Amino acid sequence: MPSKKFSLPDQSSLPWHPPGLVAGVDEAGRGPLAGPVVAAAVILDERSPIAGLADSKKLTARTRERLYDEIWGKALCCSIALATVEEVDGLNILQATMLAMQRAVNGLRLKPVRVLVDGNRIPRLEVPAEAIVKGDALVQSISAASILAKVHRDRWCQDMDRLYPQYGFAAHKGYGTAVHLAALQSFGACPEHRRSFSPVAQVMGLRKLDA
Repeated sequence: MPSKKFSLPDQSSLPWHPPGLVAGVDEAGRGPLAGPVVAAAVILDERSPIAGLADSKKLTARTRERLYDEIWGKALCCSIALATVEEVDGLNILQATMLAMQRAVNGLRLKPVRVLVDGNRIPRLEVPAEAIVKGDALVQSISAASILAKVHRDRWCQDMDRLYPQYGFAAHKGYGTAVHLAALQSFGACPEHRRSFSPVAQVMGLRKLDA
């Protein structure tokens, strides 16, 4: 009697992995002391692969800029959204990040059947979503989203550097470096600084006492 062959069902047919478009989501700008938190959502086109996708933090600025253009040119659709400084201060950085991600997914021209989010938390969405720790290094669509968000945020920092050159945004990208903290002490906070973040709040408090 011939032996019977058994095989597991294709995951794409399972209810929690429905067939269709999958979007990757990531953010940039949770840690800095200034500016919006930026999120991106990307649905890649399997017929147009993009070589070199990786965690944006592992790539050079030049490589990120090149891939940014290639992602916009080859992906099925992309979306970039943000939560403002006012929303960061009003909600807290975690909830503002979730809001930016939600806006990025909702901004996609095509509706995905599943969303893969970098990290360990997911925003409230109308479609099934899964959080993947270190997803920006493991899932290409998340890698693509991390690149879009990082480049968009870095460009914002360059714009702010021209508007507020005393802070050095182009160099430190808003993070709490020694140079940035020294500038805060010297010049106080600009409108783009996050008042809810401790180093900024401390400077604002000191200035109120001095006044």
